[in-house]
Amino acid sequence: MVRQHIVFLTGAGVSAESGLSTFRGKDGMWTNEEWVHLASTDALYNETQKCLDFYNWRRKQLSEVEPNEAHKMIAELEKEHKVTVITQNVDNLHERAGSTEVIHLHGELRIMTKKVGTKVCLIRKEILKM
Repeated sequence: MVRQHIVFLTGAGVSAESGLSTFRGKDGMWTNEEWVHLASTDALYNETQKCLDFYNWRRKQLSEVEPNEAHKMIAELEKEHKVTVITQNVDNLHERAGSTEVIHLHGELRIMTKKVGTKVCLIRKEILKM
């Protein structure tokens, strides 16, 4: 039997259903000028602790929500099909629902990297207070 390969492209609407804020909606995160600034490399270099506090707050939000039915249904399809999820979301709700092949177009809140010379280093969980 040939297994179908199903590809999902997901965005903010999927995770908003779980209770996470969107970026561009009516009350989206990008309507708050301070949050826009804190998400910048300028803030990371010049207001490092404030920037890390902002991202730690966002990561804490992730721990307070659960995958919804859409996340779970996509993961369930993996039992009978090859499934790839390409998501614009920076949360880990697809993975928590059970999806194993997830591509995050905009990175992940749980993972922070820093370029040192020509190498990209993973910053440890303790630094991120996760």
